[in-house]
Amino acid sequence: MIWNLFGRGKGPKPSQKDFGPYSNYRLAVRLELTQKPGVFAAVVNLLAEEGASIGAADIVSATKSKVVRDITFDAKNEEHGQKILEQLDRVEGVKVISASDRIFMMHLGGKIQVSSKFQIKTRNTLSMAYTPGVGRVCQAIAGDPALAYRFTSKSNSVAVITDGSAVLGLGNLGPQAALPVMEGKVMLFQQFAGIDAWPICLDTRDPEEIIRIVSAIAPSFGGINLEDISAPRCFEIERQLQNKLDIPVMHDDQHGTAVVVLAALHNALKVVGRRLEDITVVVNGLGAAGTACCQLLLAAGLQNLRGCDKQGYVLKGEGGALFNQRDVLPSLIHYDKPMGTLRDALQGADVFIGLSAGNIIQPGDLDLMAPDRIVFALANPEPEISPEAAHDHCRVYASGRSDYPNQSNNLLAFPGIFRGALDVQASTINEPMQLAAAGALADVIPPSTLSEEYIIPSVFNKQVVPAVAKAVALAAQNTGVARKTLQHLITE
Repeated sequence: MIWNLFGRGKGPKPSQKDFGPYSNYRLAVRLELTQKPGVFAAVVNLLAEEGASIGAADIVSATKSKVVRDITFDAKNEEHGQKILEQLDRVEGVKVISASDRIFMMHLGGKIQVSSKFQIKTRNTLSMAYTPGVGRVCQAIAGDPALAYRFTSKSNSVAVITDGSAVLGLGNLGPQAALPVMEGKVMLFQQFAGIDAWPICLDTRDPEEIIRIVSAIAPSFGGINLEDISAPRCFEIERQLQNKLDIPVMHDDQHGTAVVVLAALHNALKVVGRRLEDITVVVNGLGAAGTACCQLLLAAGLQNLRGCDKQGYVLKGEGGALFNQRDVLPSLIHYDKPMGTLRDALQGADVFIGLSAGNIIQPGDLDLMAPDRIVFALANPEPEISPEAAHDHCRVYASGRSDYPNQSNNLLAFPGIFRGALDVQASTINEPMQLAAAGALADVIPPSTLSEEYIIPSVFNKQVVPAVAKAVALAAQNTGVARKTLQHLITE
């Protein structure tokens, strides 16, 4: 693999300026070239023949006989990059000293670090920050545990916890392989919502042990974000932790996805001029995210729901029959007794929401649906149907990818949800808070600017986190789960 070559010498060092336009397979290679005409040209010609796009070529050092160059280029994929490196090493007068790809360079040494709020430079400061001065603060908290929110980092801290059993779309990779994802999540919490988060990867798959460990470390945190834990274990883990702990617990793969999907659907329905109560929705993929989406859609007022999984059409509810049973929805899914196929479920439906696998829908399948159909093909990296294939067969299209219109990304939800919950020291994240988050997210886009290709704001829209946080905090106050009251929410 390409990253194995990183140790072959001291190669180019990563820095912020290296992180230019995204390319999943941009390589940086350090070459030692014999100092004679035609050698560098042979390198350039090889890259051109292989279809690699050259980004930069810099001289690192030179003598009368040798020149060392750093060259960056984009390959088609990892195998293509490896092939090019092997061919470069066979060019006469060329030696590959080291090679690395830019994504691995960005992760070198990890992506996060701890930073103190002030420097300890004198004995006086040391005595206040640590012993003996800190003892007074400890005694105060022992007398009134609620003071931990005021005098420690608890009030602004979230634990990002995984067992590595469902990492991105890659599957059960284990806790160590999950750590780069958790570090990335921590960065998003901090940079988008100013929340200090901590990655915690557990080397166990046992739900009871996970519940015990998380419960034991909970006093250090103001909230728990469960991440990349496989279904169906994630449902019970989250439920028991919510019951045991007095701080917010949210499995983002479930509820973050559901909030964003509901927000996007609110606006898509405005575009096509329909109401949630009057439409039929097909959800394909009844794992953690799909089940949570069904539950939140029902809570928002959806009357007609059809659920599909690998086995076919396995869940049906009409006229609000599932509304009162949404908390136990997984038990109502008859995986072993499908009522038909996905195509059967699509007949006459208004909305398709895919949280399943790529390229499982054909344009003709969409034609089975009602007119002005809405398609959310959210599988990653390949959607259930591409926008090119779906374009002439639906009115509104959304995906989970940043290179397609209407990207539905969990980053639109979880920073604001936790920001709002922490701001009022909420004891949980309940359904009204999730509904409020979805409504606020949808309302970030003014009605006058809504269109088929603009139903959800960008993750970089600076209005998103404050709007979602405010709505979540107010919902927490209104439902009695807030320990702290923000007066400005009451007066506005």
